[in-house]
Amino acid sequence: MILVDSHCHLNCLAGANEPRGLETYLDRAAEQQVRHFLCVSIDMETYPVVKALAQQYPQISASVGLHPTHTDGREASADELVAEAANANIVAIGETGLDYFRCEGDMEWQRERFRTHIRAAITCAKPLIIHTREAREDTIRILREENAQQVGGVMHCFTETWEMAEQALELGFYISMSGIVTFKNAEQLRDVARRVPADRLLIETDCPYLAPMPHRGKQNEPSYVAHVAERVAQERGVSVEELAQQTTENFSRLFKVSVS
Repeated sequence: MILVDSHCHLNCLAGANEPRGLETYLDRAAEQQVRHFLCVSIDMETYPVVKALAQQYPQISASVGLHPTHTDGREASADELVAEAANANIVAIGETGLDYFRCEGDMEWQRERFRTHIRAAITCAKPLIIHTREAREDTIRILREENAQQVGGVMHCFTETWEMAEQALELGFYISMSGIVTFKNAEQLRDVARRVPADRLLIETDCPYLAPMPHRGKQNEPSYVAHVAERVAQERGVSVEELAQQTTENFSRLFKVSVS
């Protein structure tokens, strides 16, 4: 059995920069059969660290992009994103998207950043990693207006409705379940997890955030993606082994990464 953590922030884990700090997390993940990790960029200041991890460890891939709520650093042009995506270890553009929950006021800057990322993804033919929160209509509208279906991608850490999931699926996107699917009050999300087509489903931790039960409230880490797999498999009425095989195949297909 092989599991993939399709969305994590390994550079943000406590002690990850200390000697053998990251290796300790990777070793614990390997004990749970987690063999590959997509370390996702959230700003251009820490992106070089994310990129270096993917260059150093064969089991780590990376993305390039700016989180929709990131406001303290510099912007990245579409040309810069495309140039960075030419690196073989950079398998996606993002995370990008819209977040109207954490930001207030005129959100046009978020929408323009989102469009920049989509255009870069189309230029370099790399999939998108989408973050969306309380911005359902605008997220889908902009994906359609910018023809994001040309490259597709994943709606990461999905917490929205089945109606939104259907629209994303129609645009060729995958739906990724995080530890939130294990929370007691997440029945609506578990309904989505049951209904997503098997060949469009991914699992992730989004570590160090959103640790699943029974670790909720603690730092999340890649080994915990096993808990996500167990709960999603339970909801879908399949074995963990089957769920692992399907989601690993889906990850490899979307991001063009060989996992072994």
